[in-house]
Amino acid sequence: MCTRYVSPSQAAIERYWQLRPGQVPVFPPPNLYPRAPGAFIRRAVHEVEPTRELVIGQWALIPNFGKEPKLLYSTNNARFEELATKASYKAPWAKAQRCIIPAASFDEPCWETGRNVWWRFARRDGAPWGLAGLWNAWTDFRTGEVHESYTMLTVNADDHPLMRRMHKPDPKFGPDEQDKRSVVSIEAADVDQWLYGTAQDASALVQAPPPELIEAGPVDGAPRAEPRLL
Repeated sequence: MCTRYVSPSQAAIERYWQLRPGQVPVFPPPNLYPRAPGAFIRRAVHEVEPTRELVIGQWALIPNFGKEPKLLYSTNNARFEELATKASYKAPWAKAQRCIIPAASFDEPCWETGRNVWWRFARRDGAPWGLAGLWNAWTDFRTGEVHESYTMLTVNADDHPLMRRMHKPDPKFGPDEQDKRSVVSIEAADVDQWLYGTAQDASALVQAPPPELIEAGPVDGAPRAEPRLL
């Protein structure tokens, strides 16, 4: 699971994903943690023709049955294998509320030394990641205020040469039973298929980032925004 990442700038997101400029009047800070406001790209909800729009929402999906925008349990990550059945995610998945989460980099914990050492994952080609997610719009019945939110999808990474090294091993399970997780990366050429395609079309794109695309290594301290030439 991923619990921190760095967002590109609004201008970089608009350029790379070919979005209409100025859709977001106030862009949030770049360092993202669960329940913080972040940017995501979805199919425009008020357009007839397929159009991409940039939205700001809480990084922790608020399901329709939620009573409060701040949930008592974590929804910043969602297992792809459970999207069609888990209560928090099955409605957004059924309604094709898929999104792209722009990330200049994301961090994962490595416990190979016996303690947590954060590793940062960027793309080797210098482009931003387009991470797969689901979004939802939850309405507060008391105030009528609409809260946008999103979750980041994960897949099993037991066979991934790099991602399987991340996260603290569960002592209750053996080395081959850990169910290590990874984010899902969507290439720029596949964004339309992810946003506008059928569930089958979208599912065909779900995989951990190819190892040859990854540039990763240990970092110290909190994630920081780094300049990107796009």
